[in-house]
Amino acid sequence: MLMSLIRSLRLLSQKAGTVFLGMICVFGVSLAPGCNKKNQAAPDMTLTIIDQSWVDKESQALLGEELKQFTEETGVRVQFMPAPEVAVDQLETWRDLLESGAKVPDVYAIDVIWPGILADNLVDLKLYVPQQEIAAHFPELIKNNTVNGRLVALPYNLGEGLLFYRVDLLKKYGYTSPPKTWEELEKMAKRIQVGERAKGDKDFWGYVWQGAPSEALTCNALEWQVAEGGGAILDQDGKPAVNNLDSIRAWDRAARWVGSISPPGVVAYKEWDAFNIWQAGKAAFMRNWPNAYVAVRAESSPTRETSAIAPLPAGRAGSATTFGGQSYGVSRYSLHPREAALLVRFLSSRNEQARRCHRSSNPPTIPELYRDPEVLARNPYFSTILVAFDRGAAMRPSTAAGKKYPDVSRAYYEEVNAVLKHQKSASQAAAELQQELEQILEKDAGGASARLSQQLPHR
Repeated sequence: MLMSLIRSLRLLSQKAGTVFLGMICVFGVSLAPGCNKKNQAAPDMTLTIIDQSWVDKESQALLGEELKQFTEETGVRVQFMPAPEVAVDQLETWRDLLESGAKVPDVYAIDVIWPGILADNLVDLKLYVPQQEIAAHFPELIKNNTVNGRLVALPYNLGEGLLFYRVDLLKKYGYTSPPKTWEELEKMAKRIQVGERAKGDKDFWGYVWQGAPSEALTCNALEWQVAEGGGAILDQDGKPAVNNLDSIRAWDRAARWVGSISPPGVVAYKEWDAFNIWQAGKAAFMRNWPNAYVAVRAESSPTRETSAIAPLPAGRAGSATTFGGQSYGVSRYSLHPREAALLVRFLSSRNEQARRCHRSSNPPTIPELYRDPEVLARNPYFSTILVAFDRGAAMRPSTAAGKKYPDVSRAYYEEVNAVLKHQKSASQAAAELQQELEQILEKDAGGASARLSQQLPHR
C-alpha cells in the first residue's frame, strides 16, 4: 500500500511540480505550526523530508521536536513523507524517487552505504555548507560521503561494531576485563559456556553475532578480515583484494565458532536475532551496534545491570570496527535547494547533535562532543565508542563501488556464509569471490541495480 502511494506521489510530482508540495500535506505529517503563521519568514516555503527512522515512534517524537525548532528559527515549514517500514524496500524507494526527478522530498536520510549509489541525484553540499562545519565531523565519515569530489550528504549519527559482554559472568569465572584478542574471546567464551551448561543452562552459548547472508555479515566478516591483516574488500584503486592468506585465516576461524562457541543457527542470525538471545541471558559475548546498547540500557531491560561494551577484539593487525550511521542529503531536483541545505546543516550541526545527546543515546558524528562533559555525563558509553573508532576502521567499499555496491556486498556475504556453513573452504571461497568481484566491477553501471532487492540496508 505504502509503496504504491509513494509511486503515485512521484508521478504527481512530475506532473504538478510545485503544486505537489501542498498535496504532500494530505499524506505526510506536518511538523510546523498549522494555521499559525507567526515566525514564518517565508510563509509559502515548505520542505519535505523522508527518513527511514520515522517508523520508530521514539525517533518520530525526537525528530519532530527538531523540525519544529528549525521552523521556529528559520520560518521554513517542514513536512514528513512516509517511508517503507521494511528496510529492504527503502533504498529502492529512495532510488525510485530520485531517478524519476521527483521534486519532493527535498531532503533524504542517507544510510552510510548509500552515497555512492545515490550521488548522481544529490547536490554538492560544499556549495551550501561552510568548510568549518564540514571539518567538524569525523573525516572518515566526510570521506565516505564524498563521491567524485562532491559532498553528497552530511552525517548526523554514527554506528560501529561493538563487543557486548556479561560483567557478572566474567567476574564469576575470574576475568578482570573483556577479551583483547579473538583468541582470548574463543578461550573465555568456551570456558564460560562449559561452566554455565554444567550448572544446568544447556542452551547457553559463548558468543552470538550476525552470520546470515546479508549486509550484517558483510560488516562482521570485514571486521575479522581487516583485524587479521587481510585488508579491505577493494584496494585503494578499487580492485578486489580478498584472495589472501590473512582473509582466509580470519574466515576459517569464524567457521570454527559455528556449533562450538556459537549456535549452529548463527549462520541465519541478523542483529535482532543475536540481541534476543542476549536479552534472554543465553550468551556471554555478542557483537552488535550502539542502538542495541541503548536498548540494553533501557529501564525495562533484563540485562541492564549485567551488560557492558568494549571495542571488538584484535587480530594480528589490530582491532577493526565497521562504520554505520546516517547522513542527510539534498535532492538535485528540489525546488528549494538552499533552504533544504539549511535544514541539513541544522540537523547535522554541533549544537543540534549536542541537544540530541541529551534526549537520546545515539553517538554523534562530531569528535568534539565526545569530550564534552555534559554529553559524557549523560552518555558515558561514548568514551568506548571513541576508543573503538580510533583503534581502526573497517570501511565497506560502498563509495568506491558506487551503484555496484549491492552486488559487491552480496557476493561477499554469500561466499563467507558458504564458509560458515562448511559448504566451501575459506581458500575456495576467497578465490571464487575474487573472480566474481572482478566480473561485477567490469560490468556497466546498470548491472548492479538488477539485484537491489537483495540488498539489506544497514542501520
